[in-house]
Amino acid sequence: MIAQARRAQLIPLKKKLDAVYEKYNIQEYVDPDPLLFLYDYPKVRDREIAGLVAACLAYGRVEMIMKIVGQVLEKLGQSPFNYLVNTRDEIIDEMFMGFKYRFATDIHLSSLLKGIKHVIMEYGSLENCFSTGVASEDGNVLVGLGRLYRQINQAGHTGHLLADPQKNSACKRSHLFLRWMVRKDAVDPGGWESVSPRQLIIPLDTHMYKIGTLLGFTRRKSPDKICALEITEGFRDIWEQDPVKYDFSLTRFGIRRNLDLDELNGFINLNHLAI
Repeated sequence: MIAQARRAQLIPLKKKLDAVYEKYNIQEYVDPDPLLFLYDYPKVRDREIAGLVAACLAYGRVEMIMKIVGQVLEKLGQSPFNYLVNTRDEIIDEMFMGFKYRFATDIHLSSLLKGIKHVIMEYGSLENCFSTGVASEDGNVLVGLGRLYRQINQAGHTGHLLADPQKNSACKRSHLFLRWMVRKDAVDPGGWESVSPRQLIIPLDTHMYKIGTLLGFTRRKSPDKICALEITEGFRDIWEQDPVKYDFSLTRFGIRRNLDLDELNGFINLNHLAI
């Protein structure tokens, strides 16, 4: 009865969020976003590699993110999967020697790529490695992420490129990668069939933190792992089968120069809809 009452209370908010989703969850609003690169890979085994690389590098100014991700993926060629399985580790080291992007060095990047290669050689794909850590649709993705993190880091230390889900970090970029690969709609290309969208956790950035706070989904003072879980639960009450459904459309406000959070607030009246 309590759950039914809460869902009834959230109906006005759901209608407004659905309107935002219908208007902004289209490919026209993807650029600039590293998600754009995933559309170049029709094969899932290439897309998951390109997606993880793009997500790991998705910090800093968006212009620099797009530039650096483009440079790295260009070196991996049309098939990152074929590149990694057919390239010796020392050649990978040489290919990316001198790489530097903010906190990331060539050692971190080559460790990430060799770690992905290690996973592919042992499990066949990133998805197979990840899904062995996801018991059922009743749980979330943290166990699978932990397994993927440990397996990739066997090849070397990835530094800040890949966050450890056992720590208190919200692991925003890892959850962004999962959103891309698990969900499938007009924006997210999907490809992973062994993981359900209902298991996903919100990729918590500053924009979603503000939105989640205004909606009353969290009172946390910082956007940490617990905060991400709380905001995810708030959205799960609205759309149980896909709590991350609204992430892309909502975070356009504040990311794109022609859209800001004040405009979103005016559109769905965030303050007055807080629970």
